[in-house]
Amino acid sequence: MSYRLSDASEFLSSGATVHDYVSSLLARIEARDADVQGSVLAQARELDRVPLDKRGPLHGVPIGVKDIFLTKDMPTQHNSAIYENDAPAVDAALISLLRSAGALILGKTTTTEFAHGIHTDTRTPRTPGGSSSGSGAAVGDFQVPIALGTQTIGSIIRPASFNGVFGIKPTWGSISREGAKICSVNFDTMGFLARSVADLELLADVVGLEDDAKPITPFKLDGARFAVCKTHVWSQAGPGTVNALALGIKLLREHGASVEELDLPEEFASVTKSHLTVFQCDAKTTFMNEYIAAKDKLDPVLVGFVENQFTHRQHLEGLDNLAQLRPKIDLIASGYDAILTPSVVDEAPESLATTGNSIFCGMWTALHVPVVNVPGFVGDHGMPIGLSLVSARYTDRHLLRVAAAVAPVFEGGGWKPSV
Repeated sequence: MSYRLSDASEFLSSGATVHDYVSSLLARIEARDADVQGSVLAQARELDRVPLDKRGPLHGVPIGVKDIFLTKDMPTQHNSAIYENDAPAVDAALISLLRSAGALILGKTTTTEFAHGIHTDTRTPRTPGGSSSGSGAAVGDFQVPIALGTQTIGSIIRPASFNGVFGIKPTWGSISREGAKICSVNFDTMGFLARSVADLELLADVVGLEDDAKPITPFKLDGARFAVCKTHVWSQAGPGTVNALALGIKLLREHGASVEELDLPEEFASVTKSHLTVFQCDAKTTFMNEYIAAKDKLDPVLVGFVENQFTHRQHLEGLDNLAQLRPKIDLIASGYDAILTPSVVDEAPESLATTGNSIFCGMWTALHVPVVNVPGFVGDHGMPIGLSLVSARYTDRHLLRVAAAVAPVFEGGGWKPSV
């Protein structure tokens, strides 16, 4: 059985029943996760009753949902004692959109508390990242072909890298956040984790991700132009990422692409500080309700957000600084087919007490640009490492076309996932 969304769609369209396909996935999950429930079989039988000519592009495709999205047929708990067994009566906008396309909501994937605390219940040998930890682990372990994630700093790209899968953080605001628990109104972005770029492209079709410019010819690496941006925090890169980036550059050049070093203007060194200031000011407002109602049940990190002492002036300075940098990065990025940059500091840390360092992801989240993690590389301990491709805002489909060409080349990086 294939675990890629695109192959699953082909399998289902060939006459196989959703019930049989989902049964195979549940068998996989039962072998790996004793807590998974089998109630989705009822959904599968209902989908099997849909006439062939009425089926959507995701008919019967199981999706794992990060547990901060409202789902009307299962609890939404945010990994918080405050919302234990909370049962919403409506779907989040993205869930509704996916159901309209025929998707089957297989179950909720675990997250850190309110998608920002440190603790995660995901059971893996090393940290699967955060806060889309369960989504990354479920796709990486072949339990589900695709899963939903969200990113405020690095919570799609980092789990994608740590689990050896593809992940896309689209342009900020391009997918509705209605019905998802917000952490930062200025940065939270809805996205996906999957096993191939083709899967991400199918999802992009469903959610309406479109560029203004339509491609005229197929994208080819031969003659393509890439920039390598190590960013202002390159000194924090570990040996795995250093080696992965060097090998990625080598592989691109071997396939005819031009790759040149990109040193961003010094003003971009301020992005991380502005990002974290705005984020914490946003979070103060976001979690005020839970703080007042049940402070004793909140992660101390979240309590600290509400009690932070940033001034409104600092908040505005951060907002204004990032706003003036965004069109500048668009202009820089438009001079290349894509920017190649690290996804993570190194392979996943061994300790489950941390979700890993998101320093290489946060800059691009703050600038609102689309990012795709492309797996393929391996660290000193045999764990996966991905590299990120970045482009200007609202060029998401272009970036996916580039990623589709880069992905098979990066397969030469040494990472070999296995069922």
